[in-house]
Amino acid sequence: MPPCNFTPKKYKGPSYDNLMSVRKERLSPALGTYYSTPFAVSQGYKQWLFDLDGKRYLDMYAGICTVSVGHCHPEITEAVTEQMSTLGHISNVYLHPKIHEYAEKLTDKFPGDLKVVYFVNSGSEANDLAVLMARTYTNNFEIISLRSGYHGMSNQTMNLTANSSYKYPIPSMPGFHYAMNPDVYRGLWGGKHCRDSPVQTKRECSCTAGECKASTNYLEQLGDVYRYGIPKGRAAAFFAESIQGVGGTVQFPKGFLKGAYDMIKNSGGLFVSDEVQTGFGRTGEHFWGFEMHGIVPDIVTMAKGMGNGFPMAAVVTTPQIAQSLTKARHINTFGGNPVASAVGIKVLEIIEKEQLQENSKRIGTHLLLELEKLRQEFPVVGDVRGKGLMIGIEMVAGDGSKTPLETAKLMKYWERCRELGVIFGRGGYFDNVFRIKPPMCITKEDADFTIAVMKAVLYEMF
Repeated sequence: MPPCNFTPKKYKGPSYDNLMSVRKERLSPALGTYYSTPFAVSQGYKQWLFDLDGKRYLDMYAGICTVSVGHCHPEITEAVTEQMSTLGHISNVYLHPKIHEYAEKLTDKFPGDLKVVYFVNSGSEANDLAVLMARTYTNNFEIISLRSGYHGMSNQTMNLTANSSYKYPIPSMPGFHYAMNPDVYRGLWGGKHCRDSPVQTKRECSCTAGECKASTNYLEQLGDVYRYGIPKGRAAAFFAESIQGVGGTVQFPKGFLKGAYDMIKNSGGLFVSDEVQTGFGRTGEHFWGFEMHGIVPDIVTMAKGMGNGFPMAAVVTTPQIAQSLTKARHINTFGGNPVASAVGIKVLEIIEKEQLQENSKRIGTHLLLELEKLRQEFPVVGDVRGKGLMIGIEMVAGDGSKTPLETAKLMKYWERCRELGVIFGRGGYFDNVFRIKPPMCITKEDADFTIAVMKAVLYEMF
């Protein structure tokens, strides 16, 4: 394990058994835990987590792709302490300096007319507001999203999310439509030239230079949603992540989102880019994921890495679209409060000062290429994909098919990696995609340690 010059404080809180008892009796039973023996964390530092006994783990999941600049970054701690001692909270119905300073710094990161921001508190809330904004601006109602996409768990965004695992058995809201997911590994079409990634799927590809047949085919299927489900010219919005997160780090074929953008504009609607996981430099080459697709959305939603774990989110749009919310009173008590704004400002400064976007590209590309070697050696590694530090590894049966790896084996592999000191997440409809989305401050030594652990457990089990 790479060295770490940080010594955690001795844990003095409730025992593990007490935590488990409270979890069982006092917290919602809907709150699941990772691992057969739930992982209890007492402290974090940069890319490291420490359990109750002080054992150190490399966090390659970043609190579900949330900790962007590192756990307990001292500059963020200092900014929060200073702001709390000056002005902890005041509603945005009053002027306070930090929200105005942050609004300028954040919107300066966007191209074109994306210059107006609404601060909220979570990604679900941001996407919920984006639905409202699109409908009030266009005076249209129908919303389109992609199967396997995840956009939140509020009552409305649960309908925007197209995955049965996140749906309750209650009537769905009207006005939501789902298009075929353009997954070049598991979907109907795709091949080894389709993705904008250092690693391609192994499928054969009949595309020629400058042409992606998979993209064309998936766009034809998207066109069917408009033809048979949407009143002509009356769509409100199309929602998409730049790379699907919870859905299994799915990357779309080249040109698909550009085509989807043209389609929604021709149908009277707005393009909404969900940057909750792909924003703030995580994909490496760009600060925002949508930039890799050559589009400028009408609305952008963001959260997670925005606050490095502090509960904050935002919706950014154009001045014209922003006017739509003036049709009624609109307020958010905590959105953009002084402490949140101080955190957001400091996150932007650290990303730039520590060159974390560049680090995401460099370390992420190294990780992807090393993971590709594991795919070549071990048949159970079905696909490796991603960009920067937004990486997915799809585990399969290893018999030449795309049958998901048996759950018991998958869990054993996952648990064994944790025992050896590496934490990563899972996603995809079958929960067979390991999600690597660490703090963007990780080093090459951390990446090599991750590969060494994954390879050792692959040898041990397969």
